[in-house]
Amino acid sequence: MDTSLATIVRLAKRRGFIYPGSEIYGGLANSWDYGPLGVLLKNNVRDAWWRRFVRLRADMVAIDPAILMHPKVWEASGHVANFSDPLVEDTVTHKRYRADHLLTEALGQAVDGMSMEEMARAIADQDVRSPDGNTVTAPRQFNLLFETALGPVETQQQHIYLRGELAQAMFVDCKRVAETLRLQVPFGIAAVGRVFRNEITPGNFTFRTLEFDLMEFEYFIREADWEVMFSYWLREMQQWVTDTIGLRADHIRVRDHEQHELSHYSKRTADIEYKTSFGWKELFGLAYRTDFDLRNHAAASGEDLRLTDPVSGEKFYPHVVEPTFGLTRLVLMLLLDAYHEETVRGEVRTVLRIKPQLAPYQAAVLPLSRKEELLAVSEKLAAELRTVMSCDHDVTQSIGKRYRRQDEIGTPYCVTIDFDTLVDQKVTIRERDSMQQERIALARVPEVMQEKLAESFAVFR
Repeated sequence: MDTSLATIVRLAKRRGFIYPGSEIYGGLANSWDYGPLGVLLKNNVRDAWWRRFVRLRADMVAIDPAILMHPKVWEASGHVANFSDPLVEDTVTHKRYRADHLLTEALGQAVDGMSMEEMARAIADQDVRSPDGNTVTAPRQFNLLFETALGPVETQQQHIYLRGELAQAMFVDCKRVAETLRLQVPFGIAAVGRVFRNEITPGNFTFRTLEFDLMEFEYFIREADWEVMFSYWLREMQQWVTDTIGLRADHIRVRDHEQHELSHYSKRTADIEYKTSFGWKELFGLAYRTDFDLRNHAAASGEDLRLTDPVSGEKFYPHVVEPTFGLTRLVLMLLLDAYHEETVRGEVRTVLRIKPQLAPYQAAVLPLSRKEELLAVSEKLAAELRTVMSCDHDVTQSIGKRYRRQDEIGTPYCVTIDFDTLVDQKVTIRERDSMQQERIALARVPEVMQEKLAESFAVFR
């Protein structure tokens, strides 16, 4: 059975993965703070992506783009005119709701790909109403860009937008990056960062929020190669999420967008979806953006953004295949996928079966008691392990409760210091999934742990 969202919400709050934002003031809708363990988990996922798609590739470079860009960027990209969601309005309260979300709830099935006209007919035919029981208007498009103002004097402020995607900076900087690093197609420009979308969300925890983290790159190619490169990157994305991240392959599927679903810039888009307890949901997206963005920015700015072929001297606009990875969303899916409950000696044991290289802590050092002689050994060992991995020093409650606590947050290995350690200079290493234990020499712990976590160390080097 798939893990319920409510289960993960409780775990995330109790164990310090994710907290409700501004909670002491009653919270802010769709606002979440990543706690100590959530930050570690998210950073580990990000680092695994960076290693695979940026650091280990000779054809990939990265930038760290600004959140605020000139407003003409978003006009030229088509986002001001086309970046929108279908909304309906309650005819009594005038509250707005996502039309597709109301229809999904009313029909009991997803309505992905339904056109505006089809949604309007379905709302009328099914007498779909707002959560307050009132009739709703026909759906209309609502722009998702967050608008703000730049300038100290209200009468002189310039209206600008928080970025709705990372891609535009990569297009605007493409020629400069290529010239600076002498790049020739095919090559990619990658970025990781926060983006903002002023949308009405369905309330599925962190699945869809007003601000979230993306990892993506624009891969610049010749037009003739787009189908081959599209297939290549689709395979790479699927392989990474199953082999490196460890999501179950039978919970992953690919869905191509129908023609009327395509974004204004896309000739083909495919979603990699994950099966959750609340339906199949988009995890990653892959789009063939043609040369739409570079041509539009060249026309709007007056700058020549074409690249030059070093052999023929031909000037051309490269085409683009764009793999987009939702970091925030992936962390949620990872928690859903890794959560397990099992009965051990009549008690329910909760385990997060996260791959060791992604777990918030790769190891936890547990002194059997808080006696000074044991703490002296455990604190020294924990400090040594922290130089090569993320390590917790857990000293509160019984050893059994500490094992269960570390299981629940996904720690793959626990190292226990007991009173025999003071005599024989040996410790017990316990493995999370099998719960098997082995006794080894204290002096060998760092070496043994590095052997056990060889894959993990490869990610962080």
